[in-house]
Amino acid sequence: MGKRVFRSEGMLSFSIGEELVGVGRTERAATKLQEQVTALFEEARDDVYRYLLTIGLYPPQAQEVTQEVFLRLYTALRKGEEIRSPRGWIFRVAHNLGLKIRARQDSEIPFDPDLDARYAATALNPEQQLAERERMLRFHRAVEGLSGQQRRCLFLRLEGLRYPEIGSAMGISPSAVGEFLRRAIARLKKSEL
Repeated sequence: MGKRVFRSEGMLSFSIGEELVGVGRTERAATKLQEQVTALFEEARDDVYRYLLTIGLYPPQAQEVTQEVFLRLYTALRKGEEIRSPRGWIFRVAHNLGLKIRARQDSEIPFDPDLDARYAATALNPEQQLAERERMLRFHRAVEGLSGQQRRCLFLRLEGLRYPEIGSAMGISPSAVGEFLRRAIARLKKSEL
């Protein structure tokens, strides 16, 4: 069925109304997309930020990369890309972008176990604080002893990602993820945590 165009003396076309309806639909779709990305941002931003810290980014860089990841998500969705696992996609982009940024850093800030122990042990008596500090030191040394792949797999798993999502984020197979996690857990158990 063709378009109906009603004309009056001024040659006014009512097909403009159809164009306005199309613009309204586009605006509603953009608003829905913004709401979807905002919800994902609120749900996963802290997880992405912590993950970026674990791969060695400074906190300000991790914040910028976190925002960039969600901006890229919005752009990809707006272009019509089909993203089956948004959380996996987010971590894959964060991983790749984070590694690029980290490669440009001059040096990494080492973890300060004293700072973490002070916050974790504030309600403990001095003996408990010492025992907690020693436990935290052993844990951090054990984690530092893991390979980069093992450490990243472990942190992503702790963030709740499944093996396929971790594999997608890191560019490896789910079976490789399982092997890296198995080795990481075995090594951590050896350290007698």
